[in-house]
Amino acid sequence: MVKDKKRVGYIISSIPTLYLVTFFLIPLVILLSISVSHRVPGAFYEPGFTMAHYARFISGFFGEILFNSILLSALASAAAILIMFPFTWILTRLSRFVQISILICILAVLSLSEVIVGFAWSTLLSKSAGISNLFVWLGIVENASSWTPSFTAVLSGLIYITLPYCFLVLFPVLSRIDPEFNEAAQTLGASPLKAFFTIIIPISRNAILASYIMGFVFTLGSFLIPNLLGRPQHWTLTVHITDQTIYQANMPFGSAMAMFLLFTAITLVWFSQSLLGKKE
Repeated sequence: MVKDKKRVGYIISSIPTLYLVTFFLIPLVILLSISVSHRVPGAFYEPGFTMAHYARFISGFFGEILFNSILLSALASAAAILIMFPFTWILTRLSRFVQISILICILAVLSLSEVIVGFAWSTLLSKSAGISNLFVWLGIVENASSWTPSFTAVLSGLIYITLPYCFLVLFPVLSRIDPEFNEAAQTLGASPLKAFFTIIIPISRNAILASYIMGFVFTLGSFLIPNLLGRPQHWTLTVHITDQTIYQANMPFGSAMAMFLLFTAITLVWFSQSLLGKKE
């Protein structure tokens, strides 16, 4: 009987293991082998071993692209948390009906594809039908203008698609915080704002870090938003990977960039887990 249970357990556990090996480990090995292969002009690549593609990636030109991509993701994640953390905290203090209503709206935003979001933002920031026409009507500016493609447009779009994910990470944690913590701080003479910064934020630091890491990795891998709203200097790594592999026919270099993107994501997750483990 015990052996049968163990056999069933092995079979059940082998299914996700086989899935990971087939759809993650094997493609990862293939991607790694391509990244060190030699590029053949006019074709794709030939087997070999070279680190030239990695060296090219950290050169001056692509090093600046890498820095801009990381900066864009860092700013988008930080801005999303700055917006969503106080919003989520206020929402947890409201009635259950209001919480459910807003949660439904946020989940509805998640159902929108990145294509719809990208084209919506491109229309919103355009000259013909964009928000600048509203400023002209209000008398704030004289003439309508297009705000895309630009760094600000890409940043705004990335913040928008990151907000719901930050909310889903922060809401369970903030909703479980006992209101008596805040009340006790105010009883001892702290203002609501001071209690928020000295009590609520330190208690929620793990959730803040987790949502930041998730938002950073998510925006670093965004493809359509930077492609639609930005210029090449505003593209994220995913757009450059697609450009190198498809349009430049440089599979080894695109694979090296993809390996770096994967390494960055894994490193950030490992770092956050290590930091949270030390705090625990």
